Amino acid sequence: MSMYHRFGLLAVIVLLIGSVLAATEAQAQQASVAPPQVVLNGIGFPVVLDVSGDTLGMDAYTVRGAGEAVPFLWDEGEEAWIAKDVIVDGTGMQEFTILRSGETFLVESVRSISGFWAIVPPLLAIMIALISKRVIPALFLGLWVGAFSVAGFTPKGAFSGLLSAFQVYVLNEFTDPGHAAVILFSCMIGGMVGIITKNGGMQGVVNIIIKWASTPRRGQAATGALGLAIFFDDYANSLVVGNTMRSVTDKLRVSREKLAYIVDSTAAPVACIALVTTWIGYEVGLIGDAVAKIDGLEGSAYSFFLSSIPYSFYPVFAIFFVFLIALSGKDFGPMLKAEVRARTTGEVMRLGAQVDEAATGAETMPKEGIPYRAINAVIPVLVLIFGVLGGLYVTGEGESLQDIINSSDSYTALMWASLLSVVVAVLLTSAQRILPIGEIIEAWYAGLKGMLFAMIILILAWSLSSITEDLHTAPYLVSILGDSILPDLVPTVVFLLAAATAFATGSSWGTMGILLPLVLPLAWAIMVTSGMTADHDYHILYSTISCVLAGSVWGDHCSPISDTTILSSMASGCDHIDHVRTQLPYALLVGGVAIFVGTVPAGFGMPWWISMITGLVLLTLTVKFVGKSADEIAASSASTSTV
Repeated sequence: MSMYHRFGLLAVIVLLIGSVLAATEAQAQQASVAPPQVVLNGIGFPVVLDVSGDTLGMDAYTVRGAGEAVPFLWDEGEEAWIAKDVIVDGTGMQEFTILRSGETFLVESVRSISGFWAIVPPLLAIMIALISKRVIPALFLGLWVGAFSVAGFTPKGAFSGLLSAFQVYVLNEFTDPGHAAVILFSCMIGGMVGIITKNGGMQGVVNIIIKWASTPRRGQAATGALGLAIFFDDYANSLVVGNTMRSVTDKLRVSREKLAYIVDSTAAPVACIALVTTWIGYEVGLIGDAVAKIDGLEGSAYSFFLSSIPYSFYPVFAIFFVFLIALSGKDFGPMLKAEVRARTTGEVMRLGAQVDEAATGAETMPKEGIPYRAINAVIPVLVLIFGVLGGLYVTGEGESLQDIINSSDSYTALMWASLLSVVVAVLLTSAQRILPIGEIIEAWYAGLKGMLFAMIILILAWSLSSITEDLHTAPYLVSILGDSILPDLVPTVVFLLAAATAFATGSSWGTMGILLPLVLPLAWAIMVTSGMTADHDYHILYSTISCVLAGSVWGDHCSPISDTTILSSMASGCDHIDHVRTQLPYALLVGGVAIFVGTVPAGFGMPWWISMITGLVLLTLTVKFVGKSADEIAASSASTSTV
């Protein structure tokens, strides 16, 4: 090979090596940036950055919007480098800059909209649902408006928002493993109820309970007691109690609205404060994460939770009010009208109520000529209850019962228990030759169909909640209230904020997950600034924790798009909007007493037990002087018509 050729070959090799090095360097300089599809003007948003092959590491990168540069931090949950609370100023397409060692690396843009649009979809859905009494169109309209806001305020955005509302949001919620577990669990519960109703087991239970629960008051009290007994999970509580007691309360002429109220008010309020429930692990985990990030604050997450229970005024008052209403026999507002209707006409539902026909039990009436054995209903229900407890134990880890429950997989436990309850119901019915296998399957399917209408509502409610996440509804609500408040009023503000967030999003768990990491550091910072960090000032922190939990449940109770409210309507066979409208005055009364008699005085240092006793007395006096007896009104109406 000549010298010329050798020199040429060497030049080619050098060029190739240079190209490879340049390509490698260029690759190192390329970044994958993932901001939200839409952000709110002046509200912090997260930016995800992925830079592979950069020898400087992620510490060299920051992002700057309208404010100061924000560093990227590793997020264990998302498993990504995220810069949080990036802010842009203005609406429309706004730019933010990725900095590398203080120098401009990338300039990206994001669409910013007014914060007003963050609350329009949920408020629109709620308003239309209450006015029209048609929750499915209301939910989907809110979902469409939300997707329209995300896609862009153009004709194209309106059309693509309509499509993505169904293809993206509904599909994502439908395929979410946790949501799918709830759907399957609910359907299997419905199927089990269909079987034990058709085989006469439920009628046998009704015949036994009716001997003690021989009056509407006793029937309501028995329903509430069963709600307290199934304390470990709100979903299981709503579905089991509603389906089990519906036949009993129907025979006693107790309205479906009252049944749904009792079911709803002994589900989440019990689950959020009981010592061992599927809620507690989630709550304690959130508290622990928040406390770990607060300098100067020490203590275990579970101890903080236990210390917050005495300040949980709304859950305690809500449970007390259920039994007060049930045992006094007095009601007021729309609930009184519903009870009078049921007593005087025997119509447990309003004429024209929107309830799936299968949920009324018309297709699963007991077969004629079969024995009514309560054991055929009791055993499957017990298998369901203890199956959930056993599933929680098997899927959990730890030495103490609390550790096991905290680490358990509640969705798995619910699915196992529901399947086993159906299997046991089938075996009992078949072994006694009460029904042939074909009729058993038909009864199971008839019971399952009773859940489908509510499952549609539930999926749409979940989808709307997902829209509120994309529109940053919760951070916007936090920003409205601001942080310039007195330390003594922090719990009250947090309670109202949690209630508003839960009302707008329809999710207690989502509200807790969003607010606990935000408000605990805020409360502690305000306490430190005011010099209130002594042990006797910790009541503000404990009350703040309880107000996130209690406020979430209160907002959840008042919201027509809440999943537990929907499940309570479904299990009770009640028109969903009728349930919301009749429950709302009771929830507002209890919530108002919880705020003004409990949370506000406790924030200023009043001992919690004084607030608790005062609130219970005030609720009792309210029912005594405001409430009226539906039985007395019905009796008076009957005597008048006779004359």
